[in-house]
Amino acid sequence: MARRKQEAQLQQEIETQEEWEDMLSKEGLYVVDIYQEWSGPCTCLIANLRRLKNELGDELLHFAVAKADTIDALEKYRGHCEPCFLFYAGGVLVAVVRGANSPKILRTITEQLQHEHKVIDGGAERKEIKDPYIAQMESQEKLDEEEEEKEEEGQKMKFKGEIINYGDSDDLLPGSEGKKEITVCLIKPDAVAAGKVPEIVADIEAHGIEILKNEERHLTEDEVRQFYSHLQDESFFDDFVKFMTSGTSHVLVLTKGRTGENIISEFRDLIGPTDVEEAKEAQPESLRAKYGEKAFMNALHGSSSEETAMRELAFFFPDYVVPESEGKPKVQRTLALIRPDAFKNHKDEILANINEAGFKVAMQKEVQLTKEMAEDFYREHKDQDYFEELVLRMTSGPVLALGLAREDAISGWRHMLGPTEVEKAKAEAPDSLRAKFALDDTKINMLHGSDSEETAKKELEFFFPMQQTVAVIKPDAVGTKDEIIDRIHESGFKIAATKEQQLTRELAEEFYADHKGKDYYEDLVEHMTSGPTYVMVLSREDAVQGWREIIGPTDPEKAKEENPDSLRAAYGKNILMNAVHGSSTVEHAETSLKKIFADEAMETEKREGEEGIEEGERETEQIPSEEPTEKSQEEPVTTSKPDVEQTAPEYREEEKKEEEPPKEDAVKPEEESKPTEEEKPAEESKPAEEEKPAEESKPAEEEKPAEESKPEEESKPAEESKPEESKPADEAPKEEQKSESPKPDEEQKGEEAKPEESEQKPEQTEKTEEQKPAEEGEKKEEEKTEEEKKEETPAEQG
Repeated sequence: MARRKQEAQLQQEIETQEEWEDMLSKEGLYVVDIYQEWSGPCTCLIANLRRLKNELGDELLHFAVAKADTIDALEKYRGHCEPCFLFYAGGVLVAVVRGANSPKILRTITEQLQHEHKVIDGGAERKEIKDPYIAQMESQEKLDEEEEEKEEEGQKMKFKGEIINYGDSDDLLPGSEGKKEITVCLIKPDAVAAGKVPEIVADIEAHGIEILKNEERHLTEDEVRQFYSHLQDESFFDDFVKFMTSGTSHVLVLTKGRTGENIISEFRDLIGPTDVEEAKEAQPESLRAKYGEKAFMNALHGSSSEETAMRELAFFFPDYVVPESEGKPKVQRTLALIRPDAFKNHKDEILANINEAGFKVAMQKEVQLTKEMAEDFYREHKDQDYFEELVLRMTSGPVLALGLAREDAISGWRHMLGPTEVEKAKAEAPDSLRAKFALDDTKINMLHGSDSEETAKKELEFFFPMQQTVAVIKPDAVGTKDEIIDRIHESGFKIAATKEQQLTRELAEEFYADHKGKDYYEDLVEHMTSGPTYVMVLSREDAVQGWREIIGPTDPEKAKEENPDSLRAAYGKNILMNAVHGSSTVEHAETSLKKIFADEAMETEKREGEEGIEEGERETEQIPSEEPTEKSQEEPVTTSKPDVEQTAPEYREEEKKEEEPPKEDAVKPEEESKPTEEEKPAEESKPAEEEKPAEESKPAEEEKPAEESKPEEESKPAEESKPEESKPADEAPKEEQKSESPKPDEEQKGEEAKPEESEQKPEQTEKTEEQKPAEEGEKKEEEKTEEEKKEETPAEQG
């Protein structure tokens, strides 16, 4: 009881947000032990803190314990069992120490207390920091949110007879925000004492790894025991602690590329197995094999996971802020072919080499090439003397085609392959795949790789044509939707469209049309309609077969044996509830696509149709102000300009050919004197053209005549054309704006000319009323009427 009382006197207990804010408002340096209710404060340091408090006797130094479970400001610290000490001065965070690292905590207290005195005296400025572990968590949360938003945007669809793939959900795009992935490396005392640090650093940098920090440290016993607490139950632990404190070490923070992605696993591969002897046997090129001595004196340490890396970073560099990620790397894809002989004899070994090199096998297919296919694929080599043998080798058995993905897939795979000539590969790159798997009886190498991005694209399309397939997460697995979608992205698929719905019986029967008549068919349909399903349209090269391979055999038990990494092996329960469904053929996929997304397609078409109608209405409204109508085009308008008739001769010739009526109709004056409602003679205003009445007559529907014998009927077509004839006269077709002098041949038509004289005045009156130009007004119309009178005078004389 007395001990607990002493602890309470030493450490202020903070359990509410108000108490936390009150603490921050006070002056001095507060060392706060953040704890979880279920684990309690870190009591093992009480004695050391009390001793330091007594030694310093500084009124600015305060200790506190704060319960993360009940304080809102400490929400980010909940759920972590590792001890965490926050240092607050003047209400701001100035330092962080994770773990019950007594020497480091005491040293930090002394340093921060001295600095706080300088701040109060005006000799220094207080530097606020952000807990690097919490900052990393927040950055990752932000990154996850942005990726979710991008995925939602990428799932937007447009339907117009086909599904269109949006955006490149693919992991090839740059621009993702967040912190770089890092790893922590220790160059241990044995390598430092041997003077190997410069060589090790050079080796690390030669692999494209960036060193963000490199500090020399002499670790204390407490620091070693804390840092390697996971080894404390090992029999060699005490000896290991003595070794790690026997001299100085170098602490490095490492990353790689724009994001640091995979740096942890890549660096652990580089340093090799923990045991030096094992490293020398299994990975002689590893750093531990090169620089280690024996057992735990293995020269280097590397973080084992992302969480461990952040903990170790906070242990050595609590104030260090990890650089921002520069965006995801652009992952390349390349085609790899394992030719028939190598596929038959060395398939597993070659695939192991591919995996060890960090390639991801995004697509895989066994293909038996025909002679025509092989000749087509290698048509660029047709003129080479080895062409016939190459085709023969390529068609001698199945070929394994692989779509490999990596940041530098094309150059990386070509480097692994080695020179194309087998003898050259053996001499210059004996460890290359073409050298290792060469056959003695042929000069043809056993593997193929694309030589450029353009070639890779063409070759991948040759073996893996772009397709879309339907993928369905069944009702029994909708709860694991996010995990399945992650696997889909990892496999290189793009999700072109999604739809969460409860299937109708019709759709369920469509999915399983191939199973109709089977004993389990009704149970299958009933299960598929029993709850919500998540339907996706997946796009990728060879998508149909690729998705079938990823989901695995129908029976989950069989899937666990034959394809343990498949989705049905991981999430399936039985043949009925096997988590996922995929289209069996390209044709089946197309049929399912149309039925599933029929509503969206119809809605889009309807919307586009309405937009089209609105657009058409707008265009119709604009017609009167833009173009003359047929009636206004054909209304004769006289002019004195002699060059007008040459403006569109081709157009006039076409009209003459198309519109020319039988000639016998044109030579009958009695018929001409009685025009029907479908005919309007141009002769009234154009006597010069009367010699060719057949050629110049206009289509019936275009020419509404003002009948000569019935003036009262002349007003009908005039009224019909009023809205359109309000157009300016100069917009009428120029071929009609023609003025010619009368010819002697026209005297034969004298009888026709006389009726024209009697009809002249009413016709002119109608024209004056009908043709009121919007631009030139009544004045221009009167001038045209006078011109018409002058032109018609010869006809009257005749």
